[in-house]
Formats: sequence, structure tokens, C-alpha cells
Amino acid sequence: MTAELDDPVQQHWAPPEQQLYAFLSFMSKHNASDLHLKSDLPPYFRIGGHLRKIQGPTLPTAEYIEQMLLPLVPSSRVVELEETGGVDFSTKIDTGDRFRINLYKSTGHAHAAIRRVQSQIPSFNDLHLPDVYGKVIAESMEGLVLVSGVTGSGKSSTLAAMMDHINEHRSMHVITIEDPIAFVFQSKKCIVSQREVGIDVLDFKTALRHVVRQDPDCILIGELRDRETMLAAIQAAETGHLVMGSLHCSDAQQTFSRILEFFPRAEHAFIRSSLANSLRAITVQRLIPGLQEGSRYPACEVLLNNAIVKDKILHEEDEDMPAIVQQCREEGMRNFTHSLVELVQAQLIDRHVALDYAPQREKLISELKGIKAASESLVGRLRH
Repeated sequence: MTAELDDPVQQHWAPPEQQLYAFLSFMSKHNASDLHLKSDLPPYFRIGGHLRKIQGPTLPTAEYIEQMLLPLVPSSRVVELEETGGVDFSTKIDTGDRFRINLYKSTGHAHAAIRRVQSQIPSFNDLHLPDVYGKVIAESMEGLVLVSGVTGSGKSSTLAAMMDHINEHRSMHVITIEDPIAFVFQSKKCIVSQREVGIDVLDFKTALRHVVRQDPDCILIGELRDRETMLAAIQAAETGHLVMGSLHCSDAQQTFSRILEFFPRAEHAFIRSSLANSLRAITVQRLIPGLQEGSRYPACEVLLNNAIVKDKILHEEDEDMPAIVQQCREEGMRNFTHSLVELVQAQLIDRHVALDYAPQREKLISELKGIKAASESLVGRLRH
């Protein structure tokens, strides 16, 4: 879906540096999450989950895009752009908002995808996350906490809320390893050291090789993207550290599968044993368009590692995880159907939208009917 927006500056493009600042300021003003730049097309902003293009001229050339962004690329990463065809970095403007920028080549030309990261670190309430998120962090002094979801589902914001909760309530040494740094934390009760890949350290592997020598209590890993990173996270969690990280997965069961895919089959028994002991929780989220234009709310799945889950992990019975989540609601576990029902009941999202996003459409229909019938029965009794 696309819709047109007013040109944020004028009908003719300004000098590259001025134009980029205008684009980034426009994102802050209009609460846009993303900006896409491609030559011969107008700029596209993502607002409320929908792409909307600027009503005005197309971007002139790929060279113009390079002139906007290349001066911001850290000198240590220019070679990476040439060798790999893409590079991630970040920048900040005077509103306090930070922007994660991916500059990449397509058909030999420079394109860019820019994501806005709000300057204010959100709380669990700001993000409309269920109470169990706070419980997970409050009760996890060590172990592995994973935040999963597809691209754009708000994983970075959730990790930031978890980190800020720790920063406000505990005295710990926290080290974050990110590519690039999203939210900047000011030390409150914690000492917080943030390391950006490509600037402060060569890569995730190098950072994690040395992290346990830096006396951390808590380690935040922006993305668990390969075998070395995943193994280091599991080992750190097993040795008494609280480790938080994100994975690109659509549900809890797929998160287990994704972790195991990093390792050869011969190592699966060892990895399962480690996870059974160190895992604290897997939270998965999807952002659902709300009734209010531009709003989005998270539908969440939460798997907590209790005795039953440990047994299933050890015995390779991951397919039973959805049933366990359904049966253990009293412990704080939840599935997407449960979450969608709550959002509909709270009148935050439309029923038809919930059905469009439901992983189990018929189950959601059944639960919504049950709630409606119970409500009508209660109204009937009150009238009499």
C-alpha cells in the first residue's frame, strides 16, 4: 500500500547534506519508521506499517544518494561497502533520534534503507507489552532470554526496554554488542558499556571472544546471526551471566529450530542440554495495525522454561511447545491467539485485522465467539 505525502522540503532537491537532514527530520516529525532511497524513484517513507511516497520529483541519480550518505560511513567500514556491496552504520540528528542506515548496491547503484530509532528508550507500558515481560527480566539473574520476530517487529525496542528496566533496578556491569548501536543508554544503577561492530570492535565473534574477560553481569547481543555468536551466548548464559539477544524467527518453535540450524547434527545433543539448563524465556512478537491510524500493537508469544519445557528440549519434542504454551497460561505463557483476543477486547485492533494476522484463524474465531457468547449471557442475567 502506498500513499502520497507532501514534499518535506521543496519541488527540487537541495544539496545532498541538507536534503538528508530534511529527510531525517521529516521521519521524526511524522513518526516514520523507515525511509527507502532509490534513484529514479521518489523517496518512500513507512508510516504505521505502510509505504507512502513523496509527492514530488524522483531522486536524480545514484551518485546523489552516495553523496548524501558516504560522508557518514565510518572510515573503517568503507572497504566493507566496496567488498561486500553493503554496510550498516548509524547517525543522529539534533532531535535526539538515531537512525540505522543500510547503504547497499543494487544493479551496481547505491540504494539505502534507513530506520529511525526513537531517542527516548521505551518502557514495557509504552510498547504495550504484557506484564510477563517485566516478570521475566525481574526474575532472570542469569541465563538466556531471546526476543524473536520478523524484521520490523520491534525486537530492538523490546530489548531496549528490558535493558532499561535492568538499568533502573539492578546494580550490574552491562556490555552490549550491536551492529549498529540502536538505543544509547545512560548509566543509572548499572555501568553500561556499548560496543558497535565495525567501530569499537571488528565483529561479533571478536567481541564475544573477549567479553567474559570484561567482568560483565549482563550481555546484550543485538543479533544472534551465526554459530559462533549463538555458541558464545549459550556458554555465557551457562556460566552465570544474563544474556539477552534477538533472532529472526516467527514463533517459539521456529526459534528452537533456528538455533539448532547453526550447529551440525552431531552437536545437537550438547546444544539441547545447554539450552535446557540456561534458557529462561523466548518471547516472540508481531506488530499489528491498530484502529487508530498509524498505530501498531504487539501480538506476543511467550515461552517460559519450566520443568516440562526442559524435558521437551532434551527429548527433541519441540513440536509440543505450542501445546505447552496454551496449557501454562497461569505461569504467564501466552500464544498469538491469546494475545490477539486481548487486543480485540481492548478495542486496540479491529477483529478483521486480527483474523488477517492470526496464525490459527479458526481457533481465533472460536475464542472470539466464546467471549461474545459469554458477554451476551452476562448482559442477559444483569437485565433480569
